[in-house]
Amino acid sequence: MAKEVKRSSDKVIAGIVGGLADYFEIDHTIARIGFALLSFSSGVVSGIVAFIICLLLMKD
Repeated sequence: MAKEVKRSSDKVIAGIVGGLADYFEIDHTIARIGFALLSFSSGVVSGIVAFIICLLLMKD
């Protein structure tokens, strides 16, 4: 059966980055730092937009 991306119960804001960390089997803290760095380096708006899209698409 295929793995499914869903929100994590280890939530800081909505569990989005934690869910992606679970899917890719990496540490949640590393994923959060990576997401923050990627968002700030590419422009904060693009990170917010990506977060909102994931929030709408990912299951609880």
